[in-house]
Amino acid sequence: MEIENKLKAMGLELPAAGTPPPGRAGAVLVGNLLFVGGHTAGAEHRGKLGADISVEQGYEGAKGAVLACLSDAKAVIGDLDKVKQVAKLLCMVNCTPDFGQQPLVANGATDLLSELYGDAGAHARSAVGMSALPNQACIEIEMILEIED
Repeated sequence: MEIENKLKAMGLELPAAGTPPPGRAGAVLVGNLLFVGGHTAGAEHRGKLGADISVEQGYEGAKGAVLACLSDAKAVIGDLDKVKQVAKLLCMVNCTPDFGQQPLVANGATDLLSELYGDAGAHARSAVGMSALPNQACIEIEMILEIED
């Protein structure tokens, strides 16, 4: 509950875990690795970086997408304190072709995970631009977590 207490202290809460369509899962545990599928933030974080929304709004969207990832992670492992290491993030940013600040948007996710998990929140990361994302989301994030035995 330490991680969830940190979230509460930061004024954040996990959204309800998603219900994926048949044949898919929000997260899958393979051995001690949890693969969390792509998640986006809420409807308030829709639009295209470089056109409709600012880097700051995208940064907040990245935080929301990570919260959605963590919600589905918790649904599988039961307790976010079981995360031993955040291993990898893939941050896909909905942006115009000339937008080059994808890493600044993705920092919303990285900063939140670092604050929650400290050194265990340090991760490999890719931040790439996309011409479109589902439901016009500004960012979609996938993650891989190492889980305690």
